[in-house]
Amino acid sequence: MYKPVIDFHVHLSEYESFGEDAFNFFASAFPSKEEYVEFCRIQSDPQAFLQLMDHNGVDYSVVLAEISPLSTGIATNEMVEAFCQASPRLIPFCTINPYLHPNMGKMLEDLILNHGFKGLKLLPSYNYFYPNDNFLYPLYAVAERLGIPVLFHTGSSIFTGVRIKYANPIFYDDVAIDFPDMKIIMAHGGRGLWYNEAINMARLHKNIYIEVSGLPPKKLLEFFPDMGRFSHKFIFGTDWPSVDVKKNIEIIRNLNISDEAIARILGENAKQLLELD
Repeated sequence: MYKPVIDFHVHLSEYESFGEDAFNFFASAFPSKEEYVEFCRIQSDPQAFLQLMDHNGVDYSVVLAEISPLSTGIATNEMVEAFCQASPRLIPFCTINPYLHPNMGKMLEDLILNHGFKGLKLLPSYNYFYPNDNFLYPLYAVAERLGIPVLFHTGSSIFTGVRIKYANPIFYDDVAIDFPDMKIIMAHGGRGLWYNEAINMARLHKNIYIEVSGLPPKKLLEFFPDMGRFSHKFIFGTDWPSVDVKKNIEIIRNLNISDEAIARILGENAKQLLELD
């Protein structure tokens, strides 16, 4: 039986506006900034990106909107919606900035029911809010009712304007208890500071998962020694376009864990969360 590969953390290659730090970081993966800009121009065409997915061996990509004007920049929900209309293999996740979008629950319901979005991405440390703050609970109530996954940024970031104090996985203890049926996914697994907090949250709560984008795949078993045992709680993601996706997949396929665990991490868990056929 074929096992899918799903990249749960993909950005648009071109933003409406892009922070200087973020541009330099993504460009650092390329021989020159000019080559990065040209690569982004080409990959802004969804057909070109689908060809790249084929080359990398990726079946589905979760494409993330971002509205972080104080740090990395803006890729609007409308941009992601338009990009993902090219193929059902492109899975759009909307975003909401609590300080720019006052009626968050109503907005989310409209985006999911009327604009084809399949999940929500939130960035506490980029938008300056604690994820267990009660003012977010009406939004979580809608997400739980609609049955969509909610992807949260956790852990460190190097970009100017990010406030890391908001990114501790421990806050999802409250959220998971108060919304036991909301699918909570912690991007970057508490990167750098809070790997233990992340794995403990995933172990304690049936509705919490760890997504591993932004982490060197060859160090995953160093960060999470019990990854094989808890493989049903891990999800593959890359943070494209700053990484070699094909290489990352190959490294994970060669980790010292079972083939079943690798299949779950690379796609089976995401397939279940996204309710893909």
